[in-house]
Amino acid sequence: MIDSISNVAYVAASVLFIMSLGGLSNQETAKKGNVYGIAGMLIAFVATIVRSDVTGYGILASVILPGAIVGAILAARVAMTEMPELVAMLHSFVGLAAVLVGVANYLSPQSLTGAEATIHEVEIFIGVFIGAVTFTGSIVAFGKLRGLIGSKPLTLPARHVLNSGMLLACGWLGQQFLGGDVLSGLQALVIMSAIAGVLGLHLVLGIGGADMPVVISMLNSYSGWAAAAAGFMLSNDLLIITGALVGSSGAILSYIMCKAMNRSFISVILGGFGAGGSTATKAVIGEATSISVDGTIEMLDNANSVIIVPGYGMAVAQAQHPISDITKRLRDRGVNVRFGIHPVAGRLPGHMNVLLAEANVPYDIVLEMDEINEDFPETDVVLVIGANDTVNPSALEPGSAIAGMPVLEVWKAKHVIVLKRSMASGYAGVENPLFYNENTHMLFGDAKKNADAVLSQLGVLELAK
Repeated sequence: MIDSISNVAYVAASVLFIMSLGGLSNQETAKKGNVYGIAGMLIAFVATIVRSDVTGYGILASVILPGAIVGAILAARVAMTEMPELVAMLHSFVGLAAVLVGVANYLSPQSLTGAEATIHEVEIFIGVFIGAVTFTGSIVAFGKLRGLIGSKPLTLPARHVLNSGMLLACGWLGQQFLGGDVLSGLQALVIMSAIAGVLGLHLVLGIGGADMPVVISMLNSYSGWAAAAAGFMLSNDLLIITGALVGSSGAILSYIMCKAMNRSFISVILGGFGAGGSTATKAVIGEATSISVDGTIEMLDNANSVIIVPGYGMAVAQAQHPISDITKRLRDRGVNVRFGIHPVAGRLPGHMNVLLAEANVPYDIVLEMDEINEDFPETDVVLVIGANDTVNPSALEPGSAIAGMPVLEVWKAKHVIVLKRSMASGYAGVENPLFYNENTHMLFGDAKKNADAVLSQLGVLELAK
């Protein structure tokens, strides 16, 4: 009886997860989407615990409670700028869990025979393979996002041959794993896990730092498939459904982002993403023109249309709140203010959208790159807040490391004001000629302090009028 109720609860949780994905697809309904997801997970958690085949509640509580406490503390303390690293680390946990579940499931006594036993062994092998790749790949992604590992792609000679060799080795070990005794099967499984782990390391190390948002999305997909594989191993329908939802949605998001960046989806999977172009760029000629807060105020005061382009620097400086207030003041004066968001702005898909929503920026003035790019020639002032690679004209130059990547063409506006700490290159390590354009003005310093100063001066200007 209790298992029947649990199965019904699994169906309800699955529906809530689907509703959660639907809610998260739109900014206005994102909060509802989160609520649906939390409710679905809570139902799934309780429904699993009360099943008749779940025993050892003392051991279960001893691992769940500390994990829940540590997770709650870390999630509460993490800043939005560190959210990509947290997501990458969580992906690694899912991958490691799939590996451990697979090994434990293989060592557990099974009553299966014939084709059923073979299918179950295939499920274990594939689940452990995906989990190992996800585990080590996510650790590398964490290291790159954290700055512990260099952002440049690792391009070993014949790297694709090396990857193919590791895949073939895993396939051969799969043959040794199937139909063998427990000891030889376990040996093949462990060796395969090690090779798959090296493959995961090499795949993500071969991806350029500027492309890490897509990597995070792809690893999210991998973690979903790893969870689905674990569901097959455990004969847990809900885990299969949830994993499939995460895996497919992550893959779709990765495809959309690759398309927006003019990159090959296959190259992401093969680990060659971001490594195809040369790192050489055309020498920059000229000097950058700096501007003061007063000069910025003067330009904004004379503007009828303004586009704000945020980047990771805005997240680091936590400048979204004064930027939101500046937007409100300008709009109250009749200025047409909008935001242009690049698909990979920040280091996580939707990073900038979340920050702007947190600062109560109206959803209807936050536009995607393809919605706003054609409007720059008719724009009086563009404020670039801590963005670099996503506004780099070098993307239009063959041979650049970011060649072919669609960017926000801010240089076509009448005036461009870049809020930046220094002239340093962006995460891709490519120098930005935009900073030296005649219509570009550099407002150096901390983005939040400068935004606060601009906001204060706007208030004074309004009082004077």
